[in-house]
Amino acid sequence: MTLVELTEKIIKNIVKDEDAVSVKEFPSENDKEIIIEVLVSDSDIGRVIGKNGRTANAIRTLVQASSALKDNKYVKINIDKF
Repeated sequence: MTLVELTEKIIKNIVKDEDAVSVKEFPSENDKEIIIEVLVSDSDIGRVIGKNGRTANAIRTLVQASSALKDNKYVKINIDKF
């Protein structure tokens, strides 16, 4: 499972509107970095970010841990709404 697939699976299990979830990987200037862009519906953004950003940080931690086991690249996850 790729990091994008893992991120998408985690996000879809959190939100109510799974069809509005979009997860894409973008190229980075640094070879040791991966940028993942997550777009969710306006009503689900609070659910994904969580109180004080705790849910978003937990997602980043899980994906970063998976990256450390496979590619050992730094993962940046940007969460935004439609």
